[in-house]
Amino acid sequence: MSHVLGLAIESLVAVLLMLTIGYCWLLNKRLQRLKADEHSLKATIAELITATEIAERAIGGLKHTVRDVNENLGSQLTAATQMSAHLKGQLAEGDNVVRRLSKIAMAARPAEPAMAPAPAPAPSPKLSAAKAVAAAAEAFSERRRANGLAA
Repeated sequence: MSHVLGLAIESLVAVLLMLTIGYCWLLNKRLQRLKADEHSLKATIAELITATEIAERAIGGLKHTVRDVNENLGSQLTAATQMSAHLKGQLAEGDNVVRRLSKIAMAARPAEPAMAPAPAPAPSPKLSAAKAVAAAAEAFSERRRANGLAA
């Protein structure tokens, strides 16, 4: 019986050894896959670092471009504001000239009776230059009043 017990223990050790070898083989396969995944992960990380560096350079270029555009737009905005103020002044002066011409035309017009206004006579070639200018200014002011643009 002692031989049977020894044989049973030896057999049990042999079976456990076989299970241990099988488990080691399974662990070895898993470790090989893990190593392969590690290499692919390192390659992915390297690509990610490269893409990050490229993106950082692009962002730096965009910041520089935005700075240049901001300076350019600022100077153009300043010039446009100055031009707008200049044009506003010129329009005001033009409006003043039209008002003065209208007043001159009103002062040069002979007093009309209260009846319906007679059509404007055609300018004769004998009119002086001042009267011609006054007549033109009067006609212009009449057109402005008729169009609702009276000064």
